[in-house]
Amino acid sequence: MYEFLSCPSTYALGTFAILWVLVWFYRDNLKITRVSEKHVFVTGCDSGFGNLLCKRLDKRGFRVLAGCLTEKGADDLKRAAGPFLKTCILDVTSSASIQKAMEWTKKEVGDKGLWGLVNNAGRSLPMGPSEWMKIEDFESTLKVNMTGVIETTMTFLPLVKKARGRVVNVASVLGRVAANGGGYCISKFAVESFSDCLRRDIQGFGVNVCIIEPGFFKTQVTSLEPIERELHRLWNQLTPEVKESYGDKYLDKYIWIQRLIMNAICDSDLSKVTNCMEHALLAVHPRTRYSAGWDAKFLWIPLSYMPACFVDIALKLVMPKPAKGV
Repeated sequence: MYEFLSCPSTYALGTFAILWVLVWFYRDNLKITRVSEKHVFVTGCDSGFGNLLCKRLDKRGFRVLAGCLTEKGADDLKRAAGPFLKTCILDVTSSASIQKAMEWTKKEVGDKGLWGLVNNAGRSLPMGPSEWMKIEDFESTLKVNMTGVIETTMTFLPLVKKARGRVVNVASVLGRVAANGGGYCISKFAVESFSDCLRRDIQGFGVNVCIIEPGFFKTQVTSLEPIERELHRLWNQLTPEVKESYGDKYLDKYIWIQRLIMNAICDSDLSKVTNCMEHALLAVHPRTRYSAGWDAKFLWIPLSYMPACFVDIALKLVMPKPAKGV
């Protein structure tokens, strides 16, 4: 009797699950049309994800507007792309520069509005133990990764609303798991929460807000030479008392661990990130979050759902022990 009663409900549940997956895949693969009429503005296009994304969007037929920090970055990108890609100089830490870029974009898009805004510009350094930082070390990263993202979004938002388009914000797996000190993790947690708030605030206008959460990739952000140079700078600015508490060997051990981690998990295939960005811009029903990279999917994101004590223990086992620690 029990089997007779349970079988129909089991089959119904299984059928529902299969149909749900099929519908999800169908919706996930629906693409927008007439991309040649749509403009996308991307920040941080001198190199890395932003540079590659602009080239790929250009090949797809989008009207790409690339914000570059340097003239050289802008010139190199223009030479590598087609005639419909245009560049401007943008420093996301400068209100005047953001406003100027928006006015230029407004003239380019006209009455169509801006289909996509991709907040990709970012910096990672300085990173290291929190006690090694001065307030200006935190601020230098927060100005780019947090304030820059918020101000750029707020300035460009009227153009995005006009097109009923998308805002794509690049966060990080370190916006889910705070694995080191400095402004980077703080800023990426902020991008996550800002994006969630913005999405809920403007969903009534038909605007989608998507979050890209890359794992570790081989870009200038993860380049070992500047990371180690900054760690030495931070160490040298410490007082003798703080240095003594960590011990003479702590810096060398910390750098060795950074090298080990970066060499072990950094992925050279940047297209895993730009594929997510493209889907967010091309899909009729874009996802709220995109996890880019195998380490994001199978290490960092699962780790973010673990109890805090589990994460604390895991990081304690990896990091070097200070001379006067517990």
